[in-house]
Amino acid sequence: MLGVRDPFHRAQLAIAALFCFLGFQYATWASRLPALKTDLGLSEAELGLLLMACGAGAAASFPLVTVLMKRLGSRRLAFLSAVCLSLLLLALAAAPNYPVALAVVCCDGVAVGCLNVAMNAQGATLEATHRRTAMSRLHATFSAGSLFAALLASGMNTVTTSVAAHFAVAAAILLLLVVLTRSGLLTEERAGEAAESTEKSPRSWSMPSRVTLWMGCAMVFGTVTEGAMNDWSALYMKDVVDASPQLAPMGIAVVSVMMVLARLFADGWRSRWGDGRIVKVGSAVAGAGLALALLTGGVVPALIGFACVGLGVAAVTPCVYVAAAGQGTQALALVAAMGTTGLLAGPALIGFIASASSLVWGMGAVAACALLVSLCATRISWPGAAAEPEPSTT
Repeated sequence: MLGVRDPFHRAQLAIAALFCFLGFQYATWASRLPALKTDLGLSEAELGLLLMACGAGAAASFPLVTVLMKRLGSRRLAFLSAVCLSLLLLALAAAPNYPVALAVVCCDGVAVGCLNVAMNAQGATLEATHRRTAMSRLHATFSAGSLFAALLASGMNTVTTSVAAHFAVAAAILLLLVVLTRSGLLTEERAGEAAESTEKSPRSWSMPSRVTLWMGCAMVFGTVTEGAMNDWSALYMKDVVDASPQLAPMGIAVVSVMMVLARLFADGWRSRWGDGRIVKVGSAVAGAGLALALLTGGVVPALIGFACVGLGVAAVTPCVYVAAAGQGTQALALVAAMGTTGLLAGPALIGFIASASSLVWGMGAVAACALLVSLCATRISWPGAAAEPEPSTT
């Protein structure tokens, strides 16, 4: 960030690095789950519980995040949680047994919850301060971080099978990233937080407003849609439409590619049509496209339907985070926790539906969730004036 003089781009790069950081950190330890399973002697059920522990920690972090955001501000909280996440990789590599690994992963989830709220607060502050849309592109860098982590994991596996060595290299990269980006993070939101604290004690807690609950519901249904498509699309391609083994993974690929591409362009769409219209229309396209694909059947309709989902839901979480940040720290923390809960519980819920009936009905529930996002969006107070989009040359 040292060579960037423009305030907007300097802050944008620093905040994007946080999103990239989170994707990199999570994908790093997730990519070594097979090795962790072997080293700790875990069963499939114990491995599943290990994954659940991270999501549970993130979902349960809401009260702590609310307090820390008011006391520290998003800049300091982002820095501290990022440092913790770097060190937790080393702790996980050194875990001597399953209970310790569970505790480490649960703490990782809490730190993820803290960083998730802090970096989205930074993104919302960036848009409010400079009157320019940026949140969708920031969310796209999360996927880039996951990709970099996968490439590093592949490269490390060719050199050594040691999880400790892999995680040590990853932790060093993450700590270097934190140091390089800290100076570019914003502090302007502290004035807003100070104003909020004059009306309400930092330790006080109040019931969320009706609008905040609608935002939370939109986030839950949106993350259920995202998570379920990642977990179940390949199985749908293989078992329902009889796709070949080579084509079956294309379901996930189509959703991911369309989502990244849409997030790269979504900030311009937001500036032109507004966040509310983007969420309403996009989620309706996702739900209707997937429903038509399920009714039609076949490989090609399935891929088209999956593309509609990736395109339609890409801007949901960035837009809802911006709207929640406008309601205050507590609303942002609650909406983030509800989103994590949806991402955690959604795939399992779809699995229960598929077991009770069929995967077609399970995917139908995914389409229904996308349509419910559109319904919730009609009850949300979206930002009034459209911000200026970032120039396409940057």
